[in-house]
Amino acid sequence: MNTPSQPSRPPGNVRDVRMTGFSERAVVSEVLDWLRHQAEPLGTESVPIGELSGRVLSHPIDAPIDVPSFDRSAMDGYAVQAAATHGASLYNPLGFSIVGESLPGAGFSGSIEASTAIRIMTGAPVPDQATCVVPAEHANEADGRVEITRPVPEGRHIGRRGEDVSIGQRLLETGRQLRPQDVALIGSLGLDRADVYRQTRVRLLITGDELVAPGEVRRDGQIFESNSLMLAALVERDGGLLETAPPVEFVADQRPAISEMLTRPDADIILVSGGSSVGSEDHAPTLVAELGELTFHGVAMRPSSPSGIGRVGSALVFLLPGNPVSCLCAYDVFAGLAIRKQGGRGVDWPYRPIDGVLSERISSDIGRLDYCRVAIDDNSPPNISPLAISGASILSSTTRADGFVMVPAELEGYASGSQIQVWRYDHCDRGPGDP
Repeated sequence: MNTPSQPSRPPGNVRDVRMTGFSERAVVSEVLDWLRHQAEPLGTESVPIGELSGRVLSHPIDAPIDVPSFDRSAMDGYAVQAAATHGASLYNPLGFSIVGESLPGAGFSGSIEASTAIRIMTGAPVPDQATCVVPAEHANEADGRVEITRPVPEGRHIGRRGEDVSIGQRLLETGRQLRPQDVALIGSLGLDRADVYRQTRVRLLITGDELVAPGEVRRDGQIFESNSLMLAALVERDGGLLETAPPVEFVADQRPAISEMLTRPDADIILVSGGSSVGSEDHAPTLVAELGELTFHGVAMRPSSPSGIGRVGSALVFLLPGNPVSCLCAYDVFAGLAIRKQGGRGVDWPYRPIDGVLSERISSDIGRLDYCRVAIDDNSPPNISPLAISGASILSSTTRADGFVMVPAELEGYASGSQIQVWRYDHCDRGPGDP
């Protein structure tokens, strides 16, 4: 009778938990404290303005010019001296001679007197002698003259120099994630580049001899790989830059292949999906320990307890469980934090929290952080209902769920009727805090 082969043991004093299990698990709060100190912004780079949206400023933006840099018309109409329009009405129209016009990019260079006007378009420079713009609907032009039928006060319909932005004004602070309107504002200053934090370069290392890519032929015993698709989207959400976009090449459950991916240069963070637990073919933890430092392996969190974190060279390595719910949870609690902080975004979760009332009890154990998928209704305040699914491999549970609740390690759960905080999957933004 054939006996099962024993896993090859790593050399040296590396702790090997394969086929033995975890004797202890790290407390999540301690892992997060370590991670916040290890993940620092990666440096800065100057980026062309067309590539700035979504990036994070590494230096503030101060206005080098006034915007607008000249007085400009806010209406299509006629620029005149405001005092000359006093008394104008439909029954007493006042006439002015038209002596020229001012167009955007081609202003009027002559002078205006009390009895004269110039035709002017929106955005065109207003001559110094003009003190208001009469809208076209309050004027009648014919034969080189215009009749004004309503008085216009001084300054009306004129956008003053610097009313949008004044020279030297602090506009955007360091750490701001640039929105499209921020990029437009930078462009309005005449700037064609800005300094931003460098994006985190992320490598996906997907292991598993049972995996097959979507669209390929699946044999008995194989499963379609999906974690790389989820991780790629999460990395993009958090501002990271994938080394290779999905579909990624799977790595065989063999030490040389995994070692090569861990030691290949140029990655800031390596996400290992699968092979992180205690099975005989789970080589990644011992390899990280041999090639660098495996700081944590096994955390007091459900799901995702087999997660690990360490370093190989300059890269932070995150060992994410192969079960998709565990993978999502471990990414959000640990890896996403590091990617955001390295890219200058801080550590806050991108999910927006809301408060609600728990409809059923959630049970947990003291000392363990629990990630619980929940449904949320439209009541005010909303009712929060735990989904009766515990399996870390049930990816569809995260699509049926509206969000999740994190039960902190110091609690045994939440009683029915408790006021709790829930994080919504479909309301991604910069949240007020992290777990």
